[in-house]
Amino acid sequence: MNAMTRRIVVGTAAVSIALTMAACGKAGDDKGSSGSSSDSKNKSIGLLLPENATTRYEKFDKPLIVNKIKELCPDCSVQYDNAAGDPAKQAQQVSSMIAKGVKVLILDAQDSTGIKSSVQAAVDKGIKVVAYDRLAEGPISAYVSYDNEKIGELQGQALLDAMGPKATPTAPVVMINGDPADPNAAMFKAGAHKILDGKVKIAYEQSGLWKDTVAAQKMSAAITQLGGKNIAGVYSANDGMAGGIATSLKGAGVNPPLTGQDAELAGVQRLLAGTQTSTIYKPYKPEADATAEIAVDLLNGKDFKTVADTTAKQNGGAEIPAKLLPAFSVTKANIKDTVVKDGLYTKDQICTSDFAAACAAAGIS
Repeated sequence: MNAMTRRIVVGTAAVSIALTMAACGKAGDDKGSSGSSSDSKNKSIGLLLPENATTRYEKFDKPLIVNKIKELCPDCSVQYDNAAGDPAKQAQQVSSMIAKGVKVLILDAQDSTGIKSSVQAAVDKGIKVVAYDRLAEGPISAYVSYDNEKIGELQGQALLDAMGPKATPTAPVVMINGDPADPNAAMFKAGAHKILDGKVKIAYEQSGLWKDTVAAQKMSAAITQLGGKNIAGVYSANDGMAGGIATSLKGAGVNPPLTGQDAELAGVQRLLAGTQTSTIYKPYKPEADATAEIAVDLLNGKDFKTVADTTAKQNGGAEIPAKLLPAFSVTKANIKDTVVKDGLYTKDQICTSDFAAACAAAGIS
């Protein structure tokens, strides 16, 4: 090979290596760039739910949100996980969602305050965060839930209605509230107190942590302290805890009016059996649909304010665009016109052999 040929070969190789290195460098830069073509094709949405002790999350929320996202955005992918009641686990799940490169994160916080740094970390990576059902702290883009203080008012009024003439300023009432780490629990509690204070005597009040076992223990302690026959009514913040409370009440041989929330199947059946007097029906589909719409709008850079038509205030005072939906009180008298009419449960699901006679008496056929 002569000198000229050697110079051409070496020069060509150098140019080839330089172009290869430039291409590698460009590919690496694009991966972290929000403006790259590969990034613009990423249509990944994360969904993190808080726990699975309450049946609504796996049975209703998850499939409804996923299905609506797929309807609105067929080429979107949904990454899902559940914290199983563990705030530390949920923080890890947020980190995992960041690593997976999701563009929007739907977050139902297990600990709304504790998750703040995780929300900030996600936003720092360019992820838009939508708070679902519970108002998380941190720089979230939108919030979808119900008017939660109003739900507490509905629960309180339902308890007074069930107590009837026994609802007097000296009538001892037990309150088993939800998990203090859940901001909704505080709003339910505030709404219930607004209705109950002055009309009955709150003789015992504790948190049941959204767990039937904890609620049962608290109810047993209340029975020991007050005497079962002296308890005129029981406020339970949700149906899961009401199940544990009903067991403790039955063990004590008493059956005072008992509230709940979420219209869980077991709760609806307790309404029929007479061991629970009310629950709160929160139609899950409108909440899930609104959340999915906002998430897809955020993904596509579209205005979501037509969906988030109001605001909610975080603990720090920040006003967050929000969609707040109505909820409804359910008693034995209107099961047919609420959860059955809306198709939340079928007659066959509710009216098993143990509840067939009660269903017939309630006009569910």
